[in-house]
Formats: sequence, C-alpha cells, structure tokens
Amino acid sequence: MSTTPALADRATAVVNGVSPVLEVPFSDSGDIDVDGFRRVVRYVLGTGVTSVMFPGFASEFHKLTEGEREVLTGVLLDETSRRPDVSAIVAVQDHATRLAVARAAAAVKAGADLINLLPPHFLSPSRRAIVAHVSAVLDAIAPTPLVLQYAPTETGTSLDGATIAAIAREHPNLALIKVESSPPGALIAELAAGDPPLAAVEGYAGVQLPDAYRRGAVGSQPGCSFTEIYVEIWRRFAGGDEKGGDELHRRLLPYISYWMLDTELIVAAEKLISARRGLFVSAYCREPAHRLDREEVRMIDRFLAEFSDFLPSLA
Repeated sequence: MSTTPALADRATAVVNGVSPVLEVPFSDSGDIDVDGFRRVVRYVLGTGVTSVMFPGFASEFHKLTEGEREVLTGVLLDETSRRPDVSAIVAVQDHATRLAVARAAAAVKAGADLINLLPPHFLSPSRRAIVAHVSAVLDAIAPTPLVLQYAPTETGTSLDGATIAAIAREHPNLALIKVESSPPGALIAELAAGDPPLAAVEGYAGVQLPDAYRRGAVGSQPGCSFTEIYVEIWRRFAGGDEKGGDELHRRLLPYISYWMLDTELIVAAEKLISARRGLFVSAYCREPAHRLDREEVRMIDRFLAEFSDFLPSLA
C-alpha cells in the first residue's frame, strides 16, 4: 500500500514552514501557569505560523502530571479550534504501546489535526518492537496523519530510512518525519527519494535549517520563544533570498548551537527569553533542570539586544 497523495499533501499543507514546539510556563513555586500558557499559544499563532506542536522536549513533557498535560492540551485545542488557518499537532511519548494508542486516539477525538509520535526508547527495545509500536498507533488514528519523531541524541533510538519507508508503505497516514539527527540532511534527502517519498521537518532548534531546507525539508520545528526569527529565515529561503536566509541564520547560529549542547539548557534559555520579553512572569523550570549561570544570562541579554528588531516586547 503506497502513501495516499491527498493525505501527504494535506499533512505538508499543515506543517509547512515553521511549526514551533510550545513551552510551558510555571509559577515560581512550580505550578503550571495556565493563563501564561494560553498567552504562549496566542503569541505563537500570531507570528504567522500554520501549526504548533505540544508537548515536546521544549514543553518539559516528562515533568508534567497527566492532569496538567490534559489541561494544557485542552487550552491548545480550544485556541486552535477557533481558527481554521492553524492546526494542532499533539505529541505522544508513552512507552507502552497500549498507552500510546489510547493517548493518540483520545487526542484525535479531542480535535488534534496530527499526532507526533516519539518511539519508545527506555531499556533499548528492539527495532521490531519499535516498528510494531509505531504501526499500532498509526492504525489507531487512521486516517489522521502522523509525524514520526526521529531524535537519536535524546533517545538513542535508531531507525533508518528503509525501515521508515517500509512502515509508510503499510500505513498511508505516516505523512511526515521529524528529523532531529545531527546533521539531518542526508536522512531528509533519503526519505524524499524513497518509496514512497516522505516529507520531513527539521528539528534540533534549527541548527541545520539551511542545509535541511536545501535538501527538501518542508518545515522546521524549533522552540517558540523567538519564533519571529525562524519565520523570517524561512520566509527568505522560501522567497528565493537564500543569501538573506543564510545571513540571518549565521547570526542566530552561535546562540542556538550553544544552547542545543544540552536539552535542559535550551529549555532554560528559551524560558528566560520569553520572560524577558514579557510573555509570562517566571522563567522557572521544574527540577532537575539547568541553572543558567551569569555568563549564560548575559548571553541571552546580548541575544535580545542583537535581535531586538525582530523581537518586540510581548508584555
């Protein structure tokens, strides 16, 4: 069974360009800031993107209770349901196949437009077990499109292009691959040339965004605290201004390449950026977390000063 063109077109129409992963603000005491999260959703949707994803590593998903996750997902779907021009990608990271299937099906029923699936990785499941897990979720949500997240640095999970293509041949709703290998370009190109051809979005904070774009990536999924910069980089590339896109990315690269040395570091940096911009009050990250040192805070202030023309106050 080959991938249905209409389904693939539907998915790439939704996830095209910048598709940020939403962060979760907390109070200084560590409680979720629901009003702050609603502001995050509205801010990101106001930057001109057509889709957002929640929850991901940038959302500290592994530090949320089931109840908190349900509340925040409800806020997201409430906001996106009001707007026909945007779509919600709801992420599933459960390691038990039964739980992943149930969560994915519930998200679709609640209004998710796509499901983002992070394959299981604790205790090193076999490739055969991973394929079975992914296939079960695809079957449960069909025909809703699924984005398969390939994040070997964070998870250690390894799936090659041939294995992913084999899954797609059996499951038409495997519509996109989020490629977070470093570098991502070779896999993006391999997926595009496969049978069936598969579209890819690039993650990993956009560190390799120019190469990913040139190799056929249809979008990028960075964090959300400075979405405007990513939107402008993508706009330049998509508009044929490769020199301009390269130049703006070159300015951004020293910051994101340092912050992406550690996932907890970029989470902490992005939350302080959002707090500095006035999006929410507290930059608190739930422990265990990276504590920004004095020089890292200075780096963030330099970043905000350098890109002030793209990053207006959100207070």
